Amino acid sequence: MEIRPFIETDWPRVWPIVRDIVRAADTFVYDPAMTEAEARALWIEAPPGLTVVALEDERMLGSAKMGPNRPGPGSHVATASFMVPAEARGRGIGKALCRYALAWARERGFAGMQFNAVAESNAGAVKLYRQLGFQIVGTVPGAFAHPTLGRVGLHIMYCPL
Repeated sequence: MEIRPFIETDWPRVWPIVRDIVRAADTFVYDPAMTEAEARALWIEAPPGLTVVALEDERMLGSAKMGPNRPGPGSHVATASFMVPAEARGRGIGKALCRYALAWARERGFAGMQFNAVAESNAGAVKLYRQLGFQIVGTVPGAFAHPTLGRVGLHIMYCPL
């Protein structure tokens, strides 16, 4: 598997991944009705951030975006988001993308990486992030309206670098 920076010609293969995950409304706090243009503007990071894709024999296996969590006085902490299509899950792609983002942040001198909204019902992601050094530093009860579980908590997770 290769992880490399996003290029414009990747979008037609990234968009279906983003679309399907966002429309499922069970992991991301993005509007499930967002348009393709809105999704592209949200997912493709401008410098100093970066969007990457994971490929295997030119097959799109996932994407990640990373950058400063906040501007100004909060810009020393990074953040990242990851999307892997259902048919590619369970193969370590999310872990590879997260490791890539952590390495990217370390290389740029970020003090840590913070995830602002990890649905507590997304047990696989929570377990993976903990394995990679993240801790839950807080949970906002009922902040995520899961389509089948109802309101569940949103974790704030942090990994010092």
